[in-house]
Amino acid sequence: MRNRPIPGSSGLVRAMTLLGDPVLHSPCEPVTDFGPELARLVEDMFATMYAANGVGLAANQVGVGLRVFVYDCPDDEEIRHLGHVVNPRLVEADGDVIRGPEGCLSLPGLEAPTPRHDRAVVEGVRIDGTPIRVEGTGFFARCLQHEADHLEGGVYADRVTGWRKSRLIRAVRKEPWGSGAGVLEA
Repeated sequence: MRNRPIPGSSGLVRAMTLLGDPVLHSPCEPVTDFGPELARLVEDMFATMYAANGVGLAANQVGVGLRVFVYDCPDDEEIRHLGHVVNPRLVEADGDVIRGPEGCLSLPGLEAPTPRHDRAVVEGVRIDGTPIRVEGTGFFARCLQHEADHLEGGVYADRVTGWRKSRLIRAVRKEPWGSGAGVLEA
């Protein structure tokens, strides 16, 4: 039996911010107000992430320049990790560097092999201000690093290099939403 509501079940699906929007390419501001607006944002972020079939979502992906992300992501052993982090800091990223497929809800329909560490640790707080430390390995570590990058104003495409980067830039330009996404450099 559940003794708490399903995240996102009372949230509203917000419009997704796409590559090229300035809010995606600027560092986010720390959260200072831990009131009902923050709780509503987190609930809406879960609803938006689920509606887009994602495993993680940063606040700037829904146009809000605050340091918040949500996740519902498996690791490589198929263990589900579900939660949110406010004012997260990526405090560790170590282990082997794996170049694995990575996509993003702000670059819909695209993915590219992106190098990430296979272990990551994020520290921050919950919406009530209590401290939280989240450790992930494998795919979940990739998710934590990906969302932390968003809050620093980066996207996974910034980490792609060489011919893979050129191929990704060409793919972005072919997308209907890609005309304003001239932020990627070869």
